[in-house]
Amino acid sequence: MNHKVKITGTGTFLPGERIPLDGVDYYLGELDEAPSKIRKWLKMSKGLMGQMLEVEYYHFAIDPETREFTEDNITMSVKAAQKAIETAGIRPGDIDFIAYGSPHQDQMPTASVRIQEQLGIERCGEVSIHANCTSAYKALLIAHDMIRSGRYKTALVVASNMSSSELRAEYYNQQLIKKEEVLLRYFLSDGAGALILQADDTPGGLFVEHTYMESVGGKKPAAMFNKRPAYWLNPKEEYEKGFHHLAQLFNDQLRKHFNEKGGSVFYKGLKRMMEKYPFDVTAVRFFQVNFPSRHISEMVMEECETLGIPKEKLYSKMSTMGYIGPPMALVSIDRMIREEQFQKGDLILSFVTEVSKFMQAGFVLKYE
Repeated sequence: MNHKVKITGTGTFLPGERIPLDGVDYYLGELDEAPSKIRKWLKMSKGLMGQMLEVEYYHFAIDPETREFTEDNITMSVKAAQKAIETAGIRPGDIDFIAYGSPHQDQMPTASVRIQEQLGIERCGEVSIHANCTSAYKALLIAHDMIRSGRYKTALVVASNMSSSELRAEYYNQQLIKKEEVLLRYFLSDGAGALILQADDTPGGLFVEHTYMESVGGKKPAAMFNKRPAYWLNPKEEYEKGFHHLAQLFNDQLRKHFNEKGGSVFYKGLKRMMEKYPFDVTAVRFFQVNFPSRHISEMVMEECETLGIPKEKLYSKMSTMGYIGPPMALVSIDRMIREEQFQKGDLILSFVTEVSKFMQAGFVLKYE
């Protein structure tokens, strides 16, 4: 017997003050030791980035004066989780499963058990997922399956992204910086989002209808990466070679791998999800596209119109918080619940393509 899975609590945590685009370099630090060619390109590109991204504000967990971090992935996750727990009207001890998602992680012990400890949960099932922007979706998928099957009753789904830690000036070996390694400074932001899922068939609220994931990058090169090998390097050697720098290919390089015959990988992936888990497209109230640029979101919406999803269904709050990566999917649900009015039968559709290896994921929620 499959149980109905209801979202009973949501929470968001965004650190610090809202930072405008012209404050990004102040918080992340000036790249004043980068090659002059890179510095000139950055100065020329900032205005274009503002137009392309349409981001008004960012959030960074950094004190710009002391250069110290004010939060980390665990503290942000716990603060978002505490809000979700409060809105669900439960106690931390009621949670018997934690699914955590983040872009990538190197720490031991893993983040899920650190969150468990900080919330004061003595015993629970847990899993940490590190799969770039699909990680929050996969955390939701696993928690959905766990609750639906009856293995657990109350799950915390939480995701965080501390992107500033890889983007601040002090992180780089600046003499080795390349264009694709600094572009992300004006895309990404810090934050966390959380959901509480419970086996509950009480009407009035959002229920998880479908969850989906796939990887279509088996024959594509990575378009977002660092150069770390699959073993530990001497930190000095790693820094001297710049293997720790996070890079994102863009323009023609990314477009070549994102677009295929018959449509983009996003469009074709969404179509496969819709064929595997059919739903009434006309009931979609909001379509949340998890991309770091409204321009890209609007581009894929032109394709999605052929699937019966009008452009006006696009939901984006990125302009007010920057792109916080994996947590954006959970934060968007929190914003919708707090700010929007739903009618019975309304659907929320969400889908993402991440470009490190073209992993994709999505979900459908239904208001009942």
